[in-house]
This record gives sequence, C-alpha cells and structure tokens, in this order.
Amino acid sequence: MAVNSLRDQAVALLRNGTPNAEVARHLRVPPGTIGNWKHHDLAKRGRLPERRQSTCLRCHGDPLDGAAYSYLLGLYLGDGYIGQPKQHRTLSLAITCGNDWPGLMDEAEQAIRSVLPHNTPCRVRRIGCHDIKVYSKHLACYFPQHGPGRKHERPIVLQDWQQLIVDEHPWELLRGLIHSDGCRITNWATRTVNGEVRRHEYPRYFFTNTSTDIVGIFTGTLDAVGVDWKAAARTRGAVNISVARKASVALMDEHIGPKH
Repeated sequence: MAVNSLRDQAVALLRNGTPNAEVARHLRVPPGTIGNWKHHDLAKRGRLPERRQSTCLRCHGDPLDGAAYSYLLGLYLGDGYIGQPKQHRTLSLAITCGNDWPGLMDEAEQAIRSVLPHNTPCRVRRIGCHDIKVYSKHLACYFPQHGPGRKHERPIVLQDWQQLIVDEHPWELLRGLIHSDGCRITNWATRTVNGEVRRHEYPRYFFTNTSTDIVGIFTGTLDAVGVDWKAAARTRGAVNISVARKASVALMDEHIGPKH
C-alpha cells in the first residue's frame, strides 16, 4: 500500500477521534509516524494548540505571585542587574549574594522560581559571592526599570502596576532591599553614670544606596508601614538610611530580621 494512502487513512481516522496508538496498530505504522502525521495535519488546518513555555503578567496576563515579586523587586533594585551576554539572545537577571548568607541565596532562588516558574535559575560562583541567575525574554516586562548604564545614573520609577503590588506587599519589598543593600547590626554607645563609664548596646537597621530614586522607594515604603527613619549622606554620593527607634526596630524584626 502506498505511503500517501496510509497517511490519508491515518489522518481520516485521527480526525474522527481515533487515538494515535489505535491508528498505529490498525495500520501497522510506528506510533511516532502517526504522531508526526497528526501534527502536520493540525498545522495545515491551523488547529495546533498554543504551546508557550513562558509566563508573563504583562504579555499574557498570567497570574503573578505578588509577595515573591515584591521581594525579588527589592533584591533587583538593591544588588541585581539585567544584561544580555554575547552568547545569549535573551536577557539575564543576576542577584549577587555574599557567601556569608547562604539562606539569602536560597530565598533569592525561590523567589525567581515563583515569579518565573518556567525558567530555571542557576548559581554562578564569583570571588566571595554567587550570582543567582536566570534567563528570560520577559525580564524587561517584569523589571521595566532596566536600561543602559548604572541604576543610580538613570531614573528608577515604579510603574503603576508595580506600585499596586508593593502597596499590597510592602514588607516583602523592604525585605528584598534590606537583604541586598542593607543590614541589621548592633550599635553601641557609652555614657558616664555616677563617674562610671557604661556601655549601651542597641540594634539598628541600615540601608545604603547611591540612587536617590531607590532610596525614595525605600523610605516611602517605610513611611507606609509606620517605620521611623533618619538619613545621612555618605561619601561618593551614597545615602545611608538608619532605623534605630526601639518600636521601629521591633517592627522591622517582626517582618524582616537579619540576613542568614
């Protein structure tokens, strides 16, 4: 029997709903061939199902884990960067994490998996740190702040849809910013009481960034959750934000805590 005749019979059976395996047994044709014939027939008639191995809130209206995104946004604004290596056609997002904080690496990787479930992150070893890295053609959709040059040399403004997510998950953004460009330390001071010098220790949060826009996003979010803060300029244009009041530190400890 001619191949074309077999193919026509197979296509007719497939169009009637006969399973691939049954068509293969009936015509004594390998199942892979039957599957190939079915694919080409569906393509010819424009009936191939949509196959999309990517997720994007902006392009496709896909659901988004808002808490994970807000945290990842904070990491990106602090210690993240988006680039396009020469050997790749797609953008890459890298979150740089110091080796002293393996828990932070795990959290960054989990946030990437939650936001981009069809993309697999990897860890790239560098001196004293690792880059938690992922490739996706939709990174510019999720992080429209991406652009040429350093972040502190260009405007960094949240879009309306990003601000809505941050408004719903403010602590996650703050966690991401603290985990990237911030820290929790124990400060100390001395005072003399009845001729005796006494040392007083107290916890404090710091956040340091050179971009005034990113600092504004951080302090604006602190205001939204009721955390008191103070700012002090540092060398080379960086701004240092300090949270030292007891009630505010306790609130930060409840939602953020130290890096680990």
